[in-house]
Amino acid sequence: MKVMIVVTHLLGTGHLSRALTLARAFQTAGDTVQLVSGGFAAPQLNTSDITLVQLPPLRSDGVNFTQLLTPDGVAVDAQYHTARQAALCDTLQAMQPDILITELYPFGRRSLRQEFLALLRMAQALPRPPKILASIRDILAPPSKPEKATKADAVIAEFYDGVLVHSDPKATRLEVSWPVSDMLASKLRYTGYVAPAAAGLHPQALGAGEVLVSAGGGSVGDEIYHCALQAARLMPDTPWRLLVGGNDAGDRMKALRQIPSPARIEAARSDFRQMLSHVAASVSMCGYNTALDLMQANTPAVLIPFDAGREVEQGLRASSLLPLHGFEMLRTADLTPERLVTAVNAAMVTPRRDASDLHFDGATRSVEIAHELVAGAAR
Repeated sequence: MKVMIVVTHLLGTGHLSRALTLARAFQTAGDTVQLVSGGFAAPQLNTSDITLVQLPPLRSDGVNFTQLLTPDGVAVDAQYHTARQAALCDTLQAMQPDILITELYPFGRRSLRQEFLALLRMAQALPRPPKILASIRDILAPPSKPEKATKADAVIAEFYDGVLVHSDPKATRLEVSWPVSDMLASKLRYTGYVAPAAAGLHPQALGAGEVLVSAGGGSVGDEIYHCALQAARLMPDTPWRLLVGGNDAGDRMKALRQIPSPARIEAARSDFRQMLSHVAASVSMCGYNTALDLMQANTPAVLIPFDAGREVEQGLRASSLLPLHGFEMLRTADLTPERLVTAVNAAMVTPRRDASDLHFDGATRSVEIAHELVAGAAR
């Protein structure tokens, strides 16, 4: 089968990372896959084995997701949107996929609704329309107004054959963060968590005994890094390492190195997941992919949910993880070096957790669901 996955990450790289895992699962099943990305390039993510179509890229202006910027930092205009839409629809027309997956939309990316709607309408008009699925993480940003959920429902009802919810319902159901109507409930397909295979041990046991501080692949988390640099001075017998992401990582690391601290500072690493199996503790935000990495590696962790711009998704996810052993949480407003040290020490002395009863095979299950839908339509 031919599969087209459409994703645009605006701040971090979690959406693209999850889409890549899905793409690899379809390829493993023998499908031909094109992943269409509308965000900035993410060099820390391996895309060499995936056919990736790059739209004219854009990003959000920090946490202002309604203000979109070009690589030059200029506000996106109508001409730029038109070029993206044309490239997206041309890719669909050329591929004629059997399965079309939109990542997050229509539950988010409302600022890009025109290009998504053009894509969906063209897909429905193809001689052999594809099965259309939405792909969403465990917890969404709750709609700020009831009409946003109503409008998403209308798009789902008109265009979509199903909604892949990448969660284990034993842990988190969509109702935690999004109003689920009877119509939407009939479309939901829980897949389990979409995660690559557990990374396992690092060949050099890199990170052993360290406190590893990270903030994902975006240009965020400076308050965590600044606090960690001071916290490291309060734990002189424990090495701290900061991994800094984002397109401006070089400039940010240069600024962080001006702060006196014994902590090591370096750019985000591709072997981060393997390091988690060895570290004494992790300090991070609580994005979807980071949470899964921590659960798979059984890493003691202090979670500092991203909450800028009234974001609540990560806070909801972090709260859902606290019943598991080895998780501590600090709100950004409560973050001090002393409290961070206390939380790190608490996480390190807690018995190692066991997440073996949760399902991390969501990518494989997503492929099975999509194939079942296509097979059912062919009967």
